[in-house]
Amino acid sequence: MANIKSQIKRNRQNKKRRDLNRVFRGQARTALRKARVAIENGEKDEAQDKTMVAIKALDKAAAKGIFHKNKAARQKSRLMQRLNNME
Repeated sequence: MANIKSQIKRNRQNKKRRDLNRVFRGQARTALRKARVAIENGEKDEAQDKTMVAIKALDKAAAKGIFHKNKAARQKSRLMQRLNNME
């Protein structure tokens, strides 16, 4: 445990940020998973809706610095490729 006052505060801030980051990262992962499942099931309308939700979650996470912007762009690109290649 830290004895220095500034480090005690820093530890509190880090915990708060870590907890918030986990929320946004989890939302993005869940949205991606749901979109992929909808695409695999072949439901076009549902897949499009869930893909848009996933893209929004990825953009939000990238804007907050939780994901690198290129990682979010890569995941969005791959998701759109899957959506466009649906039969």
